Amino acid sequence: MDENNQHTPGAGHEETDVNEWAVGKFAVALLLVIVAALFLLFGLFRYLLSREGGPPAGRSQVTASEPARAFPQPQLQESEVPDLKAIRAAEDQVLHSYAWMDPEKGVVRIPIDRAIDLLAERGLPSRPQAGEPK
Repeated sequence: MDENNQHTPGAGHEETDVNEWAVGKFAVALLLVIVAALFLLFGLFRYLLSREGGPPAGRSQVTASEPARAFPQPQLQESEVPDLKAIRAAEDQVLHSYAWMDPEKGVVRIPIDRAIDLLAERGLPSRPQAGEPK
């Protein structure tokens, strides 16, 4: 007989490596734990919903004509450039016009260019220095 073809005692595979029943029991136990966890989570979800006043109201389709009614503030800006132009135009109108701020006290708003000229002519008011009479 050839040495390579000899059958050596104890050669082969181990028949007791894995206990199929233990692996099967573990798989079944794992499946049961997963199902139990799902039921517990579902129960917890229902309990929390009942504490909050029931399920949320049915979702209505958001219409483009009424976005302010559909979403609370603040809302996304739909047209940035025209909105910014409108804001800047309103600011420019305030900065470059005369208006009464408080007519009873005689307080007026003057254009920014005129205010700068008046400030350059008159200067800023200053505090009296220490030792100077008031």
